[in-house]
Amino acid sequence: MSKKNIIWLYLFLFATLADIVFILEGSSDLRFFSKPLIMLGLIGYFYALAKPISGTLLSKATLAALCFSWLGDLLLLWPGLFVYGLGSFLIAQGCYIIAFKVAQYNPGRVGEVNFVRTFLTNLPIYFVGAFIFYLINPNLGNLKIPVAIYIIVIVSMLTTAKERYKNCHPASFWQIFLGGTLFLISDALIALNRFYEAFPEAGILIMGTYATAQLLIVMGMRSHIIHPTKK
Repeated sequence: MSKKNIIWLYLFLFATLADIVFILEGSSDLRFFSKPLIMLGLIGYFYALAKPISGTLLSKATLAALCFSWLGDLLLLWPGLFVYGLGSFLIAQGCYIIAFKVAQYNPGRVGEVNFVRTFLTNLPIYFVGAFIFYLINPNLGNLKIPVAIYIIVIVSMLTTAKERYKNCHPASFWQIFLGGTLFLISDALIALNRFYEAFPEAGILIMGTYATAQLLIVMGMRSHIIHPTKK
């Protein structure tokens, strides 16, 4: 790993820790400085890392996902802009779906997919998404349709990550699948805290799972770039 590249990861780590400290201290105003730097660190790291494949769909989709995540982070700093933040993350999840599809040994092999088995093995993920929506549905109001669409998309993101099993490098699979799982958990915590029942530990848990999720996804992409084909 290049020393120049790792500086971006130090920025990510510093910004994440600072943001968590500000949450613990209740310093919401200071988060306007720390939170935007979290994703900037990962954007800088992936951009430097992906230079050998710049211009490819994988590079463009991943960078777009990171950039829209950064925009979503900014928008969510203002409670009144929640729906716009949701839209930014919706686009980010769509970009991740494309990136996960491309980051395989043989992307696009639709004819070899067992749709019944795939549906059954994904049932636990579908159940989690449906259960979250069931809990928050009474308090969604005008956000019912946007939130329902977002849940469908993030569930699709995780199932797409799961579909990479045995069709990519093992390290890449597990990093991205665990990252996608933590992303779903983070968003579930946001939904439950906002629309079901607020709890004091929400801020720490949300940012902890979110930052770890994004880092794991980026490192999973790194593993795929290093090991793009079977040995």
